[in-house]
Amino acid sequence: MLRLISSSSKLKSSKSITFYPIAIHSPPLHNLSVDTANTQLSSKSPYSLLHSLSSTNAEQNLHGYSSAGFSGIPANFADFSRKRIGFWRAKGLIGGVRNFSSESASRESLNYDVVIVGAGPAGLSAAIRLKQLCKEKDVDLSVCVVEKGAEVGAHILSGNVFEPRALDELLPNWKQEEAPIHVPVSSDKFWLLSETRAFRLPSPFNNRGNYVISLSQLVRWLGVKAEELGVEIYPGFAATEVLYDTSDEVVGIATNDMGVAKNGSKKDNFQPGVELKGRVTLFAEGCRGSLSEKVIRKYNLREKGQGQHQTYALGIKEIWEITADKHHAGSVLHTIGWPLDPKTYGGSFLYHMKDRQVAIGFVVALNYQNPFLNPYEEFQKFKHHPAIRPLLEGGTVLEYGARTLNEGGYQSIPYPVFPGGAIIGCSAGFLNVPKIKGSHTAMKSGMLAAESVFDTLNEASPLEAFWDSLRSSWIWKELHSARNYRPAFDYGLLPGLALSALEHYVMKGRSPWTLKHGKPDHEATDEARLWKPIDYPKPDGVLSFDVPTSLYRSNTNHDHDQPAHLRLKDPKIPELVNLPAYAGPESRYCPARVYEYTADENGHPKLQINAQNCLHCKACDIKDPKQNIEWTVPEGGGGPGYTVM
Repeated sequence: MLRLISSSSKLKSSKSITFYPIAIHSPPLHNLSVDTANTQLSSKSPYSLLHSLSSTNAEQNLHGYSSAGFSGIPANFADFSRKRIGFWRAKGLIGGVRNFSSESASRESLNYDVVIVGAGPAGLSAAIRLKQLCKEKDVDLSVCVVEKGAEVGAHILSGNVFEPRALDELLPNWKQEEAPIHVPVSSDKFWLLSETRAFRLPSPFNNRGNYVISLSQLVRWLGVKAEELGVEIYPGFAATEVLYDTSDEVVGIATNDMGVAKNGSKKDNFQPGVELKGRVTLFAEGCRGSLSEKVIRKYNLREKGQGQHQTYALGIKEIWEITADKHHAGSVLHTIGWPLDPKTYGGSFLYHMKDRQVAIGFVVALNYQNPFLNPYEEFQKFKHHPAIRPLLEGGTVLEYGARTLNEGGYQSIPYPVFPGGAIIGCSAGFLNVPKIKGSHTAMKSGMLAAESVFDTLNEASPLEAFWDSLRSSWIWKELHSARNYRPAFDYGLLPGLALSALEHYVMKGRSPWTLKHGKPDHEATDEARLWKPIDYPKPDGVLSFDVPTSLYRSNTNHDHDQPAHLRLKDPKIPELVNLPAYAGPESRYCPARVYEYTADENGHPKLQINAQNCLHCKACDIKDPKQNIEWTVPEGGGGPGYTVM
């Protein structure tokens, strides 16, 4: 077993954090004829190579996502696929066959009509809508979804007060079909905090008819619904490469190799990556998706869209179980103000779920200026406010996590269509900032994309119709009316409140102007000489906690012996620029203590990267002052293991 936190003396914790590395072990070889293998395959619906690997992966992680309607594939089937018997076919959905080919000596290639990267709200909604259209039109299209989390929902984190508008359209009978949506909003409060007091403000959120949910649980349910319709979902496989043809059109993705050691050598459990090729590829990776960002840059999609850069925030969240006398199911509270300074945009949320559970979180916009600001410590400090502390006292933390979110809104929407596919959901950025909601818009974007994809594959209509349908949908109207709220706070807390009140209560989103965003988040960080260090209080272990303790509650799990997925473009920049000019901000903006400066053998400070701690929040990819850190996917199945986030 391995420690998640580095052993530097100044960061030692009394709490030992351990994890079990992921390993994909090759099952024993069996003598299996082609006819026998095809018989086994057809008897279990169109199973593919990835399903066999996914089953093995799930067993090793002990938390694998069980495909609805599918039993575990025989171990010897994976061996058969690795014997490289050239090219073979099994009954499938592309012209009656599913193709498996060995195009190279190292990677298998699987062909689908539609490949979707990311099993979140957008990706699964797109998959479900595609299969619904297939059923309505009596057309066969093969659809697969690849997900880097060990199971569907494992990497999903959101507030979440859920607006069911898109779900009502997608699956109107969701209540009868036992969707995990049970707690309607019962009260909706908005407070402005000073250090010692809470001032009640009119609530602008209008959460009547919405529900307090766990988005990770809803996504699991959507996964079941997708598989019932015939979608193939492969959890535990990370899409690491975009595949292009000779005309520079996207033709699919490749998953990364499994079982590669830190030094690049192949371990005993090595499994080569798989190419998933699609006639159309949809990227639904969530905020700051690694492949989505590459596609956006390659095809200049930001410039072709609304034109402005994306802005981000970091959300940090805990799930508490509190005493019954303090729990009020459906109660919703948002706060703004303390402990953040007036120039930093952010606030908190506190949602009462079912079973005495409360979701409490803190959001900090990543265009903050003070390099000494630590979002994690601001959250810990917030919980001690006199208006918040009594609710949590006597309670227990069940889970911890963090994730970045898009805040650019209408001004930052990229053109979503590229040759061979489209970008949907939070990969594009459809979060409604004043609502603090993006799940419903992400789902709707996936549904609209699915309808355009279906027409493209069956009627040869241009996929660009997705852009037109997006701009004529309620997503566009909603984001346009909300476009000035977030940039208003670039002028400070009180001016932001005044301008947003004007937008909401007077102009009602119909202002003749559109405010622009300020600097990109990484450029907003001031040099350390302009600010004083912040002396944060030590955690008390009751309401506030150190990072190791919180990280333990995230169920984060990475194999330590793999190539680092957090890469420095220039390894000298941390010591030559970030530390002397910005006081090493990466050691503070990361909510998992991935980055820390330690002394080398000569006593000189050196950046140490504890990649095994990574929560996949993407803050480092966004906030690094010189954009020197590149976040890439680790081995599939690694990362957090959220269950109720």
